[in-house]
Amino acid sequence: MILRLVAACLLSCLTAPAFAPPVLAQQQVAWKSGAEAAAIERRVEALLARMTLAEKIGQLHLTGRGDGFQPELIATGEMGAVMNFVAPQEILEVQQAARRSRLKIPLIIGLDAVHGFSTYFPLPLGQAATWNPELIEQAAYWTGREALAAGVNWTFAPMVDMSRDPRWGRVLEGAGEDAHFASVVAAARTRGYHRGGVATTVKHFVGYGAVEGGRDYNSTWIPTSQLHDLHLPPFKAAFAAGAMTAMAAFNALNGVPATAHRGMLTDLLRGSWGFRGFVVSDFGSITELRLHGVAKDDAEAARKALLAGIDMDMMSGVYHKHLAGEVAAGRVPLAAVDEAVRRVLRVKFHLGLFERPDVDPAAAPALMQTQGARDVALRAAQESVILLKNDAGTLPISPSVRSVAVIGAMAVPEDERVWTDPAGLGRRIVQSLPDALRERLPAGTSLNYQAAFTKNCGTEFADKAAAVRMAAASDLIVAMLGEDCEFMGEAASRAELGLPGVQQELLEALVATGKPVVLVLATGRPLVLTWADAHVAAIVQTFHGGTEGRTAIADVLTGRVNPSGRTPMSFPRSVGQIPVHYDQLPTGRPQIIRQRYESIYIDEKNEPLYPFGHGLSYSRFTYANARVDRQSAPPDGAVEVAVDVTNAGAREGAEVVQLYIRQPVASRSRPLRQLKDFRKVTLAPGETRTVRFRLEVARLGAHDDSGRYGVDPGEIRVWLGGSSLAAEQTGFVVAKP
Repeated sequence: MILRLVAACLLSCLTAPAFAPPVLAQQQVAWKSGAEAAAIERRVEALLARMTLAEKIGQLHLTGRGDGFQPELIATGEMGAVMNFVAPQEILEVQQAARRSRLKIPLIIGLDAVHGFSTYFPLPLGQAATWNPELIEQAAYWTGREALAAGVNWTFAPMVDMSRDPRWGRVLEGAGEDAHFASVVAAARTRGYHRGGVATTVKHFVGYGAVEGGRDYNSTWIPTSQLHDLHLPPFKAAFAAGAMTAMAAFNALNGVPATAHRGMLTDLLRGSWGFRGFVVSDFGSITELRLHGVAKDDAEAARKALLAGIDMDMMSGVYHKHLAGEVAAGRVPLAAVDEAVRRVLRVKFHLGLFERPDVDPAAAPALMQTQGARDVALRAAQESVILLKNDAGTLPISPSVRSVAVIGAMAVPEDERVWTDPAGLGRRIVQSLPDALRERLPAGTSLNYQAAFTKNCGTEFADKAAAVRMAAASDLIVAMLGEDCEFMGEAASRAELGLPGVQQELLEALVATGKPVVLVLATGRPLVLTWADAHVAAIVQTFHGGTEGRTAIADVLTGRVNPSGRTPMSFPRSVGQIPVHYDQLPTGRPQIIRQRYESIYIDEKNEPLYPFGHGLSYSRFTYANARVDRQSAPPDGAVEVAVDVTNAGAREGAEVVQLYIRQPVASRSRPLRQLKDFRKVTLAPGETRTVRFRLEVARLGAHDDSGRYGVDPGEIRVWLGGSSLAAEQTGFVVAKP
């Protein structure tokens, strides 16, 4: 769910003053345990016993700021949660209205604080590109901390949907194509938000990232084994990290809309996994059950959603309008309503909302964009930059380069808010790429800038000829292009993955000048860069770096920062390859010599343009002496895997050491490679370090078609290296039980 509501007065009421900010009281949230949890259950039951049916249904009613909002329902206890309120004064007013209601049950205040609130961090896919879970956790912490300072206590994040299809616009909210990697990121983001003081909503349960054709809201068809091996692990990791709420998906899973999927929401999530929190629908998705063809009207939609396991109705209003009638008619048991209310109240008590002081609007501005938040934003932006290509050492920019042309409107941030600022706050304190480069290039180096396009979207030229003339007169061209505006995010599925608008036309004209071109990309997904890879000197990939994004790009281009980002998704050579991902299953006719009766394309390579885990550095890293501490391990045992990594370059750099495995013979076909661990290490020039991993055998299994998990005995091959093409090899055997 992506919301684009812009709250009034935000820039004036949240502009931070120049004095030192006050310290926000630590309000880390977590599930309570032991006596505290037992006491909360008693409080829930006592409160539930006092509630009227209207008040109970009110706790299940979530609506948002804007046209149609009915504040009077708060005072009567008929609204349990609100969303899209970001101005502290407005949040204070709605929360105080709740405290004036008969039972004084506080509101949960929700918002899409996806990758920032006032300080913006890279898009989630960009944070994943850092391959640094600790840094990702810090970004979530500061996002939560700023949201909490404004009075928000619930974020609709993290999105943990797995997707191998960059046509789907929402890949920018996830962590890429690998289940293990996405699980690590999901847990890190959950912990960070909770340390910042806001509850998380793990979304979208489940299978949304596998929409057919990459078309948003489309149906998904996922075999049981793949559901358990690929799509469910990141959810499980987030719940293990303490996530208190979940959001159901828009899509139908194997013919059953997720909003009415009792097998997923109740049998699996609550039955098998023991989830104690509440499940919220996505925006309007309960009434959409009519369009899915499983409900004839809103009353039936409300009944089916509640009985399937949807506790809170987001923006449909159908619980508010119809649940009382369904209870009176005997079609919805009162016990089912009580259980949903119990879950909502449980979360509110565990969050401490009954005891939390209300937001102080006067204190909020000084808690926005603090130095601590901006420091993390800069580091996250720096580490998220991926150097995809660097012919002949084009980067970092050499001192011999005396003139640089920066081309492209995206190099200068626009004033209006776009999708990259989803929480509703306008962009502030951002540096343009030309200004950042001027500060960092040697004295005497001239730098000129031409927007070329009328807007960052790159859909129409402002003055193409002027941009090309300037570029031709320079020693080096830095072209910042990519996706912005309507080309990214929810409902931005694309059938073609080239540069949007007229940007490719400009790029080809710049290359035709004969001057070296550095292509800097800011996108929401991997694009098809086959032409660029063949024609430009260097390619730098970012996934919209946030408040400090252009500063970080300048740091990398000038060599102040050695790039260390790695691809969280494979980059296709053409749309026709999709889905292209590294962990393919083997085939009976694999590609060997590219003859016709092998599993190949006749008009394209099988391999992606840039593989999963790929990223260049200004250093060079070598691997040697891969080894294991034992040649055989039982199914409940573990193996230590080690490899020696050397920085063979002339400058300090960070390498992402990646461990992949394959079981070549098992009870069912297993992927050619699977990521099982990784570590980001910084090495001085010439330094060698032994990197060790503990590989638990229990993590090396797979699910069968009934959802049962098992580990097969037999050989395990292990590769270690700097991408999914890792070459240093060792291995061991899983012994029979």
